[in-house]
Amino acid sequence: MELAYIPSPSSGVLYLGPVPLRGYAFCIIIGVFVAVWLGNKRWIARGGRAGTVADIAVWAVPFGLVGGRLYHVVTDYQLYFSEGRDWVDAFKIWEGGLGIWGAIALGALGAWIGCRRRGIPLPAYADAIAPGIAIAQAIGRWGNWFNQELYGRATDLPWAVEITSSADGRMPGTYHPTFLYESLWCVGVALLVIWADRRFALGHGRAFALYVAGYCAGRFWIEYMRVDEAHHILGLRLNNWTALLVFLLAVLYIVLSARKRPGREAMVEPGAGDGEGPAADARKTDGDTPAEDAPAEDTTDDVKDAETSGKPGKLDKPGKADKPEAPAEPEESAEPEESKDGAGSAKKG
Repeated sequence: MELAYIPSPSSGVLYLGPVPLRGYAFCIIIGVFVAVWLGNKRWIARGGRAGTVADIAVWAVPFGLVGGRLYHVVTDYQLYFSEGRDWVDAFKIWEGGLGIWGAIALGALGAWIGCRRRGIPLPAYADAIAPGIAIAQAIGRWGNWFNQELYGRATDLPWAVEITSSADGRMPGTYHPTFLYESLWCVGVALLVIWADRRFALGHGRAFALYVAGYCAGRFWIEYMRVDEAHHILGLRLNNWTALLVFLLAVLYIVLSARKRPGREAMVEPGAGDGEGPAADARKTDGDTPAEDAPAEDTTDDVKDAETSGKPGKLDKPGKADKPEAPAEPEESAEPEESKDGAGSAKKG
């Protein structure tokens, strides 16, 4: 007999009249808002404009949702196109089923379009939103709890999740809450990226690559615990192989990028550093102060010194056009006529 467990909601849908409010959709929406909020703060701290992250997210989020759904439908096609299944269910995204690999891949395409329209480098944008994406995943995984899906092997641990539904081949009982494991892991990945970004000033896409590598490391062992239907290759689930491959690519990118382009981008958004903000402050720190903001030269002490010492101060220094007049030569004193005559007479005598 289980002493404790995590109960599952009796229903993942709450109706307000005829309007259904689905827990899965709420988790996705809340995750997106949190990701945009955190990404905006990080983007401004890097020298970008407020609102840019949200503008680009208008492109990235729809592409990501389509990509996530496509990956799920393609890799689990038997759930929608096998005998006895209705292919129309492939469009019912609110019932669950988003593959993170497809969401990131196609979401990156949408972000690239948005960045290109603004002249922004995609790697810099990806670095800013990387922790937010991890937090969004942590929130979104609770949508699986509402749908009673993506659980692991049977267990009687105190934090086991209770599954009560018997739809789609489920067996009521208590299981490892892999959705909870992945949610907590994503929070840890977000904190890791934030710390490493501050400690090592990651740039040129390396913060995003660290997020990808960190997520894949956790996804590998969490995926290994799941018992839902999936394709297997050489004894491992398809998503295990995907996580392993993407992890290696992310680590390789970090190593090569650090050698080729060390440091962080000096500018992430054209024209964003012209006014107030981190970019403008950085220019002032480096000595690049606008002429109109430069302090006026204080000449008060020079005037006082000139008045008291008689020596020219900065205001009295002669220039080329104002040279001092040369002192007049002293006039020769005229000798009395008689002395001249006397002298002359003596010489003659």
